[in-house]
Amino acid sequence: MSRKTLFIAFVVSLGGFLFGFDAGIISGVMEYAGPQFDLTVGQLGWAVSSPSFAAMISMLIAGRLSDLVGRKKILLFVAFLYALSALLSAYAISYHMLWIARMIGGLAFGAALILAPTYIAEISTAKNRGKLVSIQQLNIVLGFFGAFLCNNYLNGLNTAEGGFFTDESVWRWMLGVELIPAVMYLVLLFFVPRSPRWLFVKGKQQEAKEVLVNLHGESTANVEAEAIMSTINKEKSKKNASISELFKPAIRFILIVGLTIGVLQQITGINAIYFYATSIFKQTGIGTNAAFASGVLLSFTTVVFTIIAMFLIDRLGRRPLLLIGIGGISISLLLCAYGFNQATYQLTSIEIAQLENVDQEKLIPIAEKVFDNDLDFKNAMIDSLGSQEYSKNEGAILEAATNMNATLVLTGILGFIACFAFSLGPVMWVMLSEMYPNKYRGLAIGFIGFINSFSSWIVQQIFPWELATLGNALSFLIFGVIALIGFFILFKILPETKGKSLEQIEKDLITN
Repeated sequence: MSRKTLFIAFVVSLGGFLFGFDAGIISGVMEYAGPQFDLTVGQLGWAVSSPSFAAMISMLIAGRLSDLVGRKKILLFVAFLYALSALLSAYAISYHMLWIARMIGGLAFGAALILAPTYIAEISTAKNRGKLVSIQQLNIVLGFFGAFLCNNYLNGLNTAEGGFFTDESVWRWMLGVELIPAVMYLVLLFFVPRSPRWLFVKGKQQEAKEVLVNLHGESTANVEAEAIMSTINKEKSKKNASISELFKPAIRFILIVGLTIGVLQQITGINAIYFYATSIFKQTGIGTNAAFASGVLLSFTTVVFTIIAMFLIDRLGRRPLLLIGIGGISISLLLCAYGFNQATYQLTSIEIAQLENVDQEKLIPIAEKVFDNDLDFKNAMIDSLGSQEYSKNEGAILEAATNMNATLVLTGILGFIACFAFSLGPVMWVMLSEMYPNKYRGLAIGFIGFINSFSSWIVQQIFPWELATLGNALSFLIFGVIALIGFFILFKILPETKGKSLEQIEKDLITN
């Protein structure tokens, strides 16, 4: 693997870093913006999930557009949208301006998430493809890590004594920081070449060959060029692919595999954990500041296990990583459900007297009362204080009232994150970039990306409702059972693509 190829893969996948940063930063932002705009459960879900809704649209069209005008041009536009979204989000003066600005960012990351692995697969050799495509996931988790570090740092600057950072301004800085990596992404994209496979398809053989030689050297470039041209010549007599063709018997199996992985990646709850991390940690009663700090630990765990996945994916293979990971995800989520199910809640008179910024007299009627589930406790708090006052002080109230094994839940969440980071996170995009023929690749990844993003949007949108209606324990139990079912499905249908060229994978998986 040349340094040049590694650099290009890293630059192209910086869109993943921005996606991760946006997803991580919003968990801290909503701790302040939610109470400031007095958002309902539905509005909170939409403010968080609206980028994923927009991503569904861009995923449907980005692949086809990149087939027409090239991967690089679309990625440049993506970087511009990221920068615009960061700027508008930071200056949002209302709930509506906030979600519209975030939807602009959603259009960007929807396109980036499918174009980066497609582009990287098209500049890679079979030997290093898994590692290079996994850089996309590494950048995503580095984005999460950077966001949680930023959240924790800025939250620490927001002190009760007053100063430059306040509850009304600190979340704007959290959002605005994203402008820096967005501009960097835009600039660096000018230094990457156009996709050699796309250039061959467009009849620009000379430029395509120069790119391959520059990336891999003369001998490897000749082999790659011959394989690419052979595949293209076979497809010349065929019409452009349409959505309906994805359901033809010849590629039905790999479509089912891709859709299964794409849906499982989201409906097991990964973005509920990431996008609402600070809120989830507060539910354990560790307090707001500790919840922000735990987000850093969560994102650091993701980085470590994503790096492990990059070393294993071309050695151990795609199938073992996915099966081990999805099994671990199920166990971890069920552990969280058990931990939350054992929790009790009680505010003593002494604890009520120690709560600041709360109308303590309103809480006196429920002093000493023991609640055996979070739903009844939160509803009692909201009835007593009102939704806005409770949401502003939820961390302190839960810290005082919660009696549970927070370490057990934290272990479950970190276990889930670790297992996801070496399985469903990176392996999905690697397999999607490998399984589909050149003719269908952009369209198929776009279609599955749409379903993946739709699943993500559903999870993000309903998760606040789940916590408010079903409670913590049942919400995590549902995710755990889904992961367990997913393990058995993947065990039955999942193929292995390790160490094969894109052309060989096509021969193995496509039925004629």
